[in-house]
Amino acid sequence: MSASLNAAATAACAATAEVPACAEPLPVLGRDVTVPLVTGGEVTYAALDYAASAPALQRVWDDVAAYAPYYGSVHRGAGYLSQLSTDLFEQSRATVAEFLDCRAGDQVVFTRSTTDSLNLLAAVLPADCQVFVFETEHHASLLPWGDAQVTYLNAPRTPAEAVATLERALADRNPYGPALVCVTGASNVTGELWPVKELAAAAHAHGARIVLDAAQLAPHHPVSVRKLDVDWVAFSGHKLYAPFGSGVLAGRADWLQEAAPYLAGGGASRKVARREDGGVDVEWHTTAARHEAGSPNVIGVYSIASACRALNEAGFESLVARERHLIAKVREGLAEVPAVRVLSLFGDDAPRVGVISFVVDGWNSSHFAAALSAEYGIGVRDGLFCAHPLVRTLLGSEPQAQGECGAPEAAPGERSLNAIRVSFGAGTPDEHVERFVRAVRELVADGAKWQYRTEDGRCVPAV
Repeated sequence: MSASLNAAATAACAATAEVPACAEPLPVLGRDVTVPLVTGGEVTYAALDYAASAPALQRVWDDVAAYAPYYGSVHRGAGYLSQLSTDLFEQSRATVAEFLDCRAGDQVVFTRSTTDSLNLLAAVLPADCQVFVFETEHHASLLPWGDAQVTYLNAPRTPAEAVATLERALADRNPYGPALVCVTGASNVTGELWPVKELAAAAHAHGARIVLDAAQLAPHHPVSVRKLDVDWVAFSGHKLYAPFGSGVLAGRADWLQEAAPYLAGGGASRKVARREDGGVDVEWHTTAARHEAGSPNVIGVYSIASACRALNEAGFESLVARERHLIAKVREGLAEVPAVRVLSLFGDDAPRVGVISFVVDGWNSSHFAAALSAEYGIGVRDGLFCAHPLVRTLLGSEPQAQGECGAPEAAPGERSLNAIRVSFGAGTPDEHVERFVRAVRELVADGAKWQYRTEDGRCVPAV
């Protein structure tokens, strides 16, 4: 049922002096879409907002289309299509476990997203569990811990400082009981890779467990639960080149099995019986189904599995090499524009994925992003990226409201209230990042060609 990876992309993989592996992007949906420019004409859209949602791989879309006529509800039907869909659903679970290099006994639970996965984990924490999380985390990791005792750790400025900060916090915790550390694998703001293996070792040395937010890591680098020695990993399908609406929480089964189901209902229950007193007794599943109540998103689950297979077949070594090539192009181009300041925690030499945030002197970030879109057909993101404490730390600013749409004549050196983020991945052609770098240079040198206004808090072209 799976379509093979696009032959042209596969054939293009060859060693070169600049990129030591596949020099062609993987085929993605929307790669030929054209958009209008306010200055006239049309241009192929440059999707450079992968950190929010990556375009679906053409391979994934083809696989889903091939399965669609066989659509059926899983785990509930005796008919052929239901049986086929059930097999496909469970095979997808095995594919994801293999993709993550899970340990024997680990469970793969399908969710709606990374946010949903971490909220699920928060819901199954043992009583009196202490949670440790850096202020640098995405809100999906920062906010779901409810009534747990949460310690928020200050932003470290080196990977070694991150490990030392965690070790001190864990050593000082009292009372000594269950504890969980939540950490990102790659920042959704700076793209910088975090020392996950070292943080896991520190957590385990102090009797704590650790969950890895791999939303930004899994699409760019291989993630091995076994080698990193993390207890759980969470990621979203829509960042892994699959459609919206599906996610994964994978890892140790004990806390998941011991807690009440995340959602109560059909699928999570193994046996339900009335009692003589009129009540109901429920026996819940101890498998991943315990936390997958209701009719699952079979299409979403299958699309994640398809994306996992596609990335493995393309070869992460070649994908990483090509992405480094794109990162170098962007960083070198931005470094040539004195008005641009790239945001970083760990410094210029830190390894990173294709996520780069920056500010431009004299520009409101919303205005700059709007001009990139309207005048160059480039889609980036501006704001605080659902990581408000981190961005404000990097900008050195106090909490404040988002500013109005700035004008190019704004005072040079004016502090931005937010930032601009450019992000890319396996489907990004060189031309997109080259156009982006050229657009940044032109906007800084010449200003916008169009007038803009603020509408509902967003900067938009004036009609």
